Amino acid sequence: MRNRIVVVEDEPDIADLLALYFGKEGWIVHVCHDGRSGLETVRARQPDLVVLDIGLPGDLSGLEVCRELRATSDLPVLFLTARDDEIDRILGLELGADDYVTKPFSPREVVARVKAILRRGRIQAVSTYSFGNLVVDLDRQEVTLDSQVVGLATQEFRLLRYLCENRGKVLSRQQLLDGAWGEDWYGDARTVDVHVRQLRMKLGELLPLLTVRGVGYRLD
Repeated sequence: MRNRIVVVEDEPDIADLLALYFGKEGWIVHVCHDGRSGLETVRARQPDLVVLDIGLPGDLSGLEVCRELRATSDLPVLFLTARDDEIDRILGLELGADDYVTKPFSPREVVARVKAILRRGRIQAVSTYSFGNLVVDLDRQEVTLDSQVVGLATQEFRLLRYLCENRGKVLSRQQLLDGAWGEDWYGDARTVDVHVRQLRMKLGELLPLLTVRGVGYRLD
């Protein structure tokens, strides 16, 4: 699944630059230029993170947008601010912002900050993956289909775990070997294909594990 980001920034050049760099990461980006449209877009699009300028025009500042979001959601928020003022930073963090970047900034830094926030949220929040009646519970190291436990070999589960943790990404066979077998494991990359066949046989069509020709596999 591709990350979805909403950028709420009234300066078009900055908004377009961030959208360009986020797009290079393969993320879906929605750009808004004021607080009201930003709030509506967040509610309609249900993004994974919001990049929010504090000094927005109109009747809703970035701080007020964040306050509105925090009333009903723990959606990650990264503040952008032109004010190098500690009070603004503290106020933003107290409202629930996950991080902030002061203008002018490097877009690469913003990308790095966004990745860190998304990674923290993923580690903290996601331990169960559902595909219809197929459920993968990482904490219990258990897979159930129609509430019945499916017996997987240890290495099959390790491969499935790594695919789940990287859901939506196209992974090469070497990446899967490094992630599920370990970087110090030396063997034929075709062992990945063998284990993929086993997973498909045991879990059936409910597991959306796709072959990407010439590259590897992707779990949708």
